[in-house]
Amino acid sequence: MPDLARHASLQSALRAAFDARPDALALIEAHRDRDHARCPCGGVRSAALACAGWLQERDARRVAIVLTNQSKWHVAAAAALWIGAEIVPLDPKLTPGEHAALLAHAKADVLVTEFFLWRDRAFAGHAAVVEAPPNADLRGATRWEEARGGEPRFVERGRDDVACIVYSSGTGGRPKGCRMTHGNYLSQCAALLRHHSFDPGDTYLSILPTNHAIDFMVGFLGPYVCGATVVHLRTLRPEFVRDAFTRYRIAYCALVPMILTSLADGIRAKLAAVGGAKGVLLKALRGLTRLACRSRPRPAVGRLLLGPVHGGFGGRLKALFVGGAFSDPDTLRFFRDLGIPVANGYGLTEAGTVVTLNTFDAYRPDTVGRPLEGTEVRIHEAGPDGVGEVVVRGPTVMKGYLDDPALTAETIRDGWLHTGDLGRLLPTGHLVLLGRKKNMIVTAGGKNVYPEDIENVFEGLPAKEFCVFAEHYLWKGGADRLVVVVRPDGRDFVDDLRRRNRGLPDFKRVAAFLSWERDFPRTASLKVKRNDLAAEIGEAGSGGLREL
Repeated sequence: MPDLARHASLQSALRAAFDARPDALALIEAHRDRDHARCPCGGVRSAALACAGWLQERDARRVAIVLTNQSKWHVAAAAALWIGAEIVPLDPKLTPGEHAALLAHAKADVLVTEFFLWRDRAFAGHAAVVEAPPNADLRGATRWEEARGGEPRFVERGRDDVACIVYSSGTGGRPKGCRMTHGNYLSQCAALLRHHSFDPGDTYLSILPTNHAIDFMVGFLGPYVCGATVVHLRTLRPEFVRDAFTRYRIAYCALVPMILTSLADGIRAKLAAVGGAKGVLLKALRGLTRLACRSRPRPAVGRLLLGPVHGGFGGRLKALFVGGAFSDPDTLRFFRDLGIPVANGYGLTEAGTVVTLNTFDAYRPDTVGRPLEGTEVRIHEAGPDGVGEVVVRGPTVMKGYLDDPALTAETIRDGWLHTGDLGRLLPTGHLVLLGRKKNMIVTAGGKNVYPEDIENVFEGLPAKEFCVFAEHYLWKGGADRLVVVVRPDGRDFVDDLRRRNRGLPDFKRVAAFLSWERDFPRTASLKVKRNDLAAEIGEAGSGGLREL
């Protein structure tokens, strides 16, 4: 494992990694069923330095990166860090207006982007590097291949200096630019590597965009400093994701819960389709694997007893990482019982990606794990049931919000980051999350209800997606009761919904449902944008509401 304590900055750690293994394969760009490009560490270093020279000649201080999932994201980030610039990672899926607002707020002086974004957005006023076709009109921007300068001067930064401005909420309202330091990232990386270290030659499948906090840590910084290889996949079509796992024999991959659930559904369907004598044998082998993995996932046992299932992941899988939203405990147990290691956790942008992690030596699928080394978690103003706001203190907590001392003072009090999440700590130190403080519903009887808690019970409902609200939150004058908005997939979901609903305590039961045909608006990590969805539903009216 690399000694990150000896480095003062990300660029120092990356330079050491580049110099130590110049011939090691660093990046693979997978284009559907074939390789589009392969690049060793030395090649990444050369490309980054050429771009760094161009940036330094323009005195770049803050570089915004708006790219889809590809190797140029890594090159641009390494180039900016090399000259001591700050990175502003932005989600390419934001609207033109959202991009313009965040770029203005961040005061980025250079933008690295792609032609389809450059063409459709008002990025005027920024020096820009654009990945574009040879004959495209860039309106004064510089083509990626031409953004090359002389030998750049390496600029070291300290652990307390800002490395990235990361926006925790990219849409609407008050921009929240989290000032993440070099020390934040190095401390986080060191803590994670104690549990999940990349070995030289390991492959990481990058599905999430690198602007996502999880992929920045485990799909960019972690693999480089350990000498592993990152495989970028530009499609999320299931058949190509499955092929990438087997073709590149993936060791690690980070997912959001929605994709993990989709994988579980696919495996369940294949297992259920096995009949006859093979089906009886498979059931017995699954039972043995479940017994062996009762306390923790054991990949070696799973590969021995359930070889075809593990073979679908390439046969070398060390862990799937899942975060960014609630993970269904039953889905986590399903993978554990197959011997497939899934490490779920809890984090937020303001605390450097990961706060707690479910480690395999103390695995509790009904929780989000225990705090990482060096991180403290407490429950602020806990009620009689032990539930209160989760607060965090440690070396990964941000320096503050960009140009917003009032919001910083409101969020970080006496050194403790107030997360806005509600939870309780178990005697074992494991954290149980219940939902967002702002989403909590207080019933007429004075009971606290957490929509996410109810949604966990509805997980597996035969529908594309669903979300729980208070009726009065959706429509002015609505009743003081719960409703569930369901996006149907053509199957009958009502009977299943009623059955699950009856299993809830009276004060948590949903009183009505609404079928909603449009896609739910989601963030980059595929969390539902509750406010946006509620606004859309509110405008449409309550005519489709049906009693349960």
